[in-house]
Amino acid sequence: MTSFATVFTLIQAALQAVDPYGAVRAHLQKQGQFLFVDDKKLNLDNFEHIYVLGAGKAGAPMAQAIEDILGERISGGCVVVKYGHQSPTRRLHILQAGHPLPDQAGLEAGQQILALAQAATADDLVLCLISGGGSALLESLPPALSLADLQTTTDLLLASGATIHEFNTVRKHLSLIKGGQLGRAASPATLLTLVLSDVVGSPLQIIASGPTVPDPSTWAQAWEIVEKYDLVQRLPATVRHRLHAGLIGELPDTPKPGAALFDRSHTLLIGDNATAAQAAAQTAVRRGYNTQILSTFIEGEAREIAKVAVALAREVRHHQRPVAPPACLILGGETTVTLGAEPGLGGRNQELALAAALALDAMPGITIVALATDGSDGPTDAAGAWVDGRTLARARALGLSAHQALRTHNAYPLLAQVGALLHTGPTRTNVNDLIFILVDPTPSPTLKAND
Repeated sequence: MTSFATVFTLIQAALQAVDPYGAVRAHLQKQGQFLFVDDKKLNLDNFEHIYVLGAGKAGAPMAQAIEDILGERISGGCVVVKYGHQSPTRRLHILQAGHPLPDQAGLEAGQQILALAQAATADDLVLCLISGGGSALLESLPPALSLADLQTTTDLLLASGATIHEFNTVRKHLSLIKGGQLGRAASPATLLTLVLSDVVGSPLQIIASGPTVPDPSTWAQAWEIVEKYDLVQRLPATVRHRLHAGLIGELPDTPKPGAALFDRSHTLLIGDNATAAQAAAQTAVRRGYNTQILSTFIEGEAREIAKVAVALAREVRHHQRPVAPPACLILGGETTVTLGAEPGLGGRNQELALAAALALDAMPGITIVALATDGSDGPTDAAGAWVDGRTLARARALGLSAHQALRTHNAYPLLAQVGALLHTGPTRTNVNDLIFILVDPTPSPTLKAND
């Protein structure tokens, strides 16, 4: 059976490829007074001030990289990160706030960052560092909305099964900083945004709710989403009233593509799920696996994706498609979990792994790994889990019911007791999730296959 050492090697390769510090240094170089941003060239002597702003789980190492590149040319700035994701910096302030539920610290950070952007003039350069988690960490609310209103709405959307696109469409229309509004605040300064993507397909307007890029979403779309998930009457009255006021034209919409305020704005994607998947694939090949990346656009209910992962493994085992064993198939993206009234403890990757373990029961030679690249799967200290055909046998020996754990979305306790959890600690990066499907060349003789 696949060893944990092999699993760890793949995980390590994927995470190193999207290391935020390295990603910034790979795309930005300073030579004298010139800053080269891929094929773009900026003369730093043309700017009176250089401000650095940002939000996201990868914000601290991204800020460290900018400091090492620009040094004393930085006039000031601040970046907000999730609690526990800070790193030491010299010139930039690292603020901490709540994720996935926004908190008061996030509101205060949003106000500071918005004020710095508004202070920039046409003679200044604003660097904005964006990574996954920015939607919760960076916020500034209209006067009518409270933090409690935002937290309740966030809870409802998280539990509804809404996609990240839908989630962020609603959040942008409750905010004064999301959906291009930070970009509007920074105009007419030159604005350069560096993005480490945590969204499937890397649409810039969705990552961290697109604070510095044009926003094509509308009030009508936000209202359709809350109707789709039957949230209209469950939302706080203030949230419902704001969305309805926007729907009937009483409030201005977010800045749209083609707006003049974006004429001096440039955005660069410096890493995403595909980057991590490719690095893991190259490592798997070096370790002797026949390897294919099947998709980095995986979405859907975690337990359903688990069935697909096991089906793909069986196809490799029985028909050597799309590759023959030893095989490593890689999927990337982000699944969802629709929670019940009283959910247990776990995360989408743990739920996927548990569902895969049920489908793999006593099936030899197949390992499924589900990983959150930020190191934090749901409200737990685990990054995900790895399971094989022996996982359920270990659970049964301890008197644990995997079916009950899956029904109640309580994967963490069971996976912890059978030794299946993955713990990376905070990785300070975030590029969605990865699923590794590993198929050994021959079945283990210690297990009886039931497939």
